Amino acid sequence: MKYWSWWLLVPALLCGCEQPDMADQPRLETYETGAAFNDGLAARPVPEGTVARDQRPAATENPLPINAETLAHGREQFDVFCAPCHGRNGRGQGVIVQRGFPAPPSLHRPRLRRAGDRHFYQVIRDGHGAMYAYASRVPEDQRWAIIAYIRSLQLSRNARLEDVPRDHRPLPDTGEDPP
Repeated sequence: MKYWSWWLLVPALLCGCEQPDMADQPRLETYETGAAFNDGLAARPVPEGTVARDQRPAATENPLPINAETLAHGREQFDVFCAPCHGRNGRGQGVIVQRGFPAPPSLHRPRLRRAGDRHFYQVIRDGHGAMYAYASRVPEDQRWAIIAYIRSLQLSRNARLEDVPRDHRPLPDTGEDPP
C-alpha cells in the first residue's frame, strides 16, 4: 500500500473521536434537585400501592377457575408452546425430539405429578435446563391455563373409572341401541 493512502484513513479515525460519550450526557440523579418539576425534585414519588413487577405476591396455586373454558385455553397454549417438546400427551416425545433433540422429562413422572403449581409456573416463566424461558412470550394468565391443562393431562393418564362421576361414565355395552 502506498504512503498517500494512509492519509485517507486519518479523517475517518478522527471523526469517531469527536462523538460525545452517551454515558456522560447531562442528567439528574433520582434524588437531586432540578427545574424539571415545580417542586424542584428530579423524579416523581412512587404512587401509593405500586408493586415492582418482580415483587408481586406469588400465587402458589392456580388462581384461575378450573372449568372447560380454562382447560380449552390451556390446551391451545400448551399445543403452541409446550407440545413441540413435551408432545401433545405430555410424555416428552414432541416433534423436536423426533428430529434428534434431547427429550424433556415426561410431565407424568411422579416427581412432576407431586410438584406444586408454582413449580410449573416458574419453569414456564424462567425456563429450566435446556428449556427456554417463556416469560416474555406467555402472559401470566396463559401460564396458569397451561398449568391447569397439564394437571388434566396428569389426571387423565392415571384416571380410574371410579374417578369419573356416574352421570359421565359410559353406558355398558349391551349390544342394544341406547334409548
